[in-house]
Amino acid sequence: MSFFKGLECHLCGTQFPGEALFVCDQCLGPLEATYDYDLIKTTLTRELIASRPLNLWRYRELLPIEGQPVAGLNSGFTPLIKADRLASELGLKALYLKDESVNYPSLSYKDRVVSVAATRAVELGFRVFACASTGNLGNSVSAHAAKLGLECYVFIPKSLESGKILGTTITNAHVVAIDGTYDDVNRLCTQMADRNGWAFANINMRSYYAEGAKTFAFEVAEQLGWTFPRHVVSPVAGGTLLPRIGRGFRELKQIGLVDANLPKIHAAQAAGCAPVVRALKNGDEFPEPVKPDTIAKSIAIGNPADGFQVLETVRGTGGSGAMVSDEQIIDAIKLLARTEGIFTEPAGGTTLAASIALVEQGAIPRDESVVLAITGNGYKTADAVADRVTTPVQLGRTLKEFERYLESQPTEEARKAPILNRA
Repeated sequence: MSFFKGLECHLCGTQFPGEALFVCDQCLGPLEATYDYDLIKTTLTRELIASRPLNLWRYRELLPIEGQPVAGLNSGFTPLIKADRLASELGLKALYLKDESVNYPSLSYKDRVVSVAATRAVELGFRVFACASTGNLGNSVSAHAAKLGLECYVFIPKSLESGKILGTTITNAHVVAIDGTYDDVNRLCTQMADRNGWAFANINMRSYYAEGAKTFAFEVAEQLGWTFPRHVVSPVAGGTLLPRIGRGFRELKQIGLVDANLPKIHAAQAAGCAPVVRALKNGDEFPEPVKPDTIAKSIAIGNPADGFQVLETVRGTGGSGAMVSDEQIIDAIKLLARTEGIFTEPAGGTTLAASIALVEQGAIPRDESVVLAITGNGYKTADAVADRVTTPVQLGRTLKEFERYLESQPTEEARKAPILNRA
C-alpha cells in the first residue's frame, strides 16, 4: 500500500502528480511530497517500526515511493552517540552526536536522500542517474547507480577535494569537472535535466531526494526513546537537511508517535559561505547569494536552493544560527577527534564550532539536550587538517630508545607508569 499522494507547492499549495517535477509552474515555489496522514496514523506504530530492519525504510509510510525500495536497504539508522567527554569539555549536560560519517555506502548523510531519490527514479523509469555535487552527493549517487546498474553522470566544481573525486571515479561514473563554483555547476545541470531526460538526484528528483532527510529526525526521536531533544544543530549547504529535520519531527508529532515539544533547530555555516546565517541576522526573507571561500567545500553553496525553507524552519522553531571561521572549523575537527574519537569532515567541524558559539551566546542553554548533525567522514578530506596534526615520532628499534623517549614526555602518568612496572 502506498501512502504517498503526490506533490504540492510549498508556497501556493498547487497540486502536482508524483512525477519528476521540482518547481511550481504557477509561482516557481519548491514542490514537496504529500501523504495520507490520517491513514498513516492508523497504520504506523512504534511496534511496527521496531519489527523492521534497521534501515531508513522502517519509516516507509512517510517516504515518497509507491512500490518496494530498491536502494538504501543498508542505509540509515546511524549511531546516536552520547558524547559525554565532549559535553564535559564544553560544560553541557546532555550532548548527542548523530554520526552520519559511517552511513552506508558512501559515509555521509547523502546516503539517506539518494536512497529515496534512486528508488523513485527507478519507479519512474529513468536509466541515467546524475547530480550536481560538492563531493559527498557524487559519492553516494555513483555508488547507488553502480548497485542499480544505472548509467551515472556527476558534475563537480574542479576545485573539489581529491578524496571525494576518487570516491566517485572508482565506480566508473562519468565525472565532469566544471570551471566554476557549485552554483555554476548546479545552474548547468538544471538546464540539462529536462533536455536529456536524466534523473538528477538534487534537481528534477529533488522533491523525493529531500524527503530522505526526514529519516534523520525519525531516527533521533526513536533512539532517544520516542522523544525529542531540546536543540538540533545542522550544517546548511543547499538547505535540504535542516528543514526536513523540522518536518520529520512535526510529522512524528502529527501522527501521534511522539508527544513532546518540538526542538529548536539551529543553522551552522562557515563564515566564508554563510548566506543563511547572514539572512537570519539581517531579518531577510531570502538568503542573498554569496561567493564561497572556505575549506568546508561540502557546504560551500552560495545560493542554497532551499534557503527560504531553512530560514522558515529556524525562525519557526525559535532556533538561531552561527557562522564560524576556517580556523574554528579545524579546531573543532580536532576537538571532536580528541574527545570522542570521531574524525569528521569540515562540515561536521562547522556544526561543532557553531554549536560552541551558540552555547557561548546563550542560544543553547548548557542544561538542555542537544543533538549535533555530524554529516560526513573526515578521511575524505584529510588534506584540510593534514598540516595541523602531530607527525609520527621517529625512533630506532630498541626498548632503551623508546624508554628515553617516554621519559622525555611532559605527561607524568605516561612517563612514570612503565618505569614502575619495569621495576
